[in-house]
Amino acid sequence: MQAVYVLKRFGVFLLIVWLAATLNFFLPKLSGQDPVRAKLLAEAAMGGNVQLGLEEMVKEYDTRFGLDKPLIVQYGNYLWDISHFDFNYSISNYPRTVRELIGEAIPWTICLLATTTLLSFAIGTFLGALLAWPGAPAWMRYLMPPLWALHAIPFFLFGLILVYIFAFRLQILPMFGGYTPGAIEAFTWDYISDILVHSILPALSIILVSVGGWALAMRGMMVTTMGEDYVVFAEAKGLRPGTVFMRYCLRNAILPQVTALVLALGQILSGAVLVEVIFGFPGIGALLFHAIQENDHFLIQGIVFTVIAALGLGTFLLDVAYPLLDPRISYRRR
Repeated sequence: MQAVYVLKRFGVFLLIVWLAATLNFFLPKLSGQDPVRAKLLAEAAMGGNVQLGLEEMVKEYDTRFGLDKPLIVQYGNYLWDISHFDFNYSISNYPRTVRELIGEAIPWTICLLATTTLLSFAIGTFLGALLAWPGAPAWMRYLMPPLWALHAIPFFLFGLILVYIFAFRLQILPMFGGYTPGAIEAFTWDYISDILVHSILPALSIILVSVGGWALAMRGMMVTTMGEDYVVFAEAKGLRPGTVFMRYCLRNAILPQVTALVLALGQILSGAVLVEVIFGFPGIGALLFHAIQENDHFLIQGIVFTVIAALGLGTFLLDVAYPLLDPRISYRRR
């Protein structure tokens, strides 16, 4: 029964990916814009005049990108290509492919956002659990209000504040980029430490803003869990407070948090777009921003599809892992 359920959920995952891919293909077509023509006209305008032979250039690029074929043929080719993670060439970075550009940007986004998401989840969840626990240190009540206040500030705005303080006024941290311009990309301590130093400000802007939200959600769930009968019974049996806290309260209250964490991890490929743009961090968010600026049709399609597929995969893995996280959950028919 468990295997049948997993197969059903995998089928739903494939259906979601197909629907997302279909919308991702047809919605830009509804605008009626020709991305190749728009790009060539923009290049011509930068030169001060409309280039001769523009129509011939448009036809040539349409043929190269497969845009001269009937719509149904384009759709079939599109589905076949994305099944191989081939999203065509980038219009603004031709002859580089979309897969190459996404492949270069994904490690930066994953390293920054996966790390900051996991850290903010761990810190915020534990702080929220302790804040609801009667035996927690008294000083913690003074720690949470500023964290909750920071949670109301957008990532990008808090990032600008950090840049002004630590990069502009104190000048102790770099202001821009993922590494020092001209640095040699190599697996050496100097290069790695340079990347880490450049990651401090964008990481802090995400962690400090996110911790309060995780803590607030966990505190509410802990308050509810501590009133359950099994917790009262555990306390009545004389179990140690640490055991009641970890095994009876925290373990049962954390399940909704894990759900939110998986959904958050599924969205990390989209990045905190404005954070990456503000700090010049070479991740997916900055790549998407520049693709929108350049009206790079295929690059936008590739990034959007990758984000949707990652979110769907995260949801599928969460469904499969639920019985492992909570033995009370079972997909077997009774």
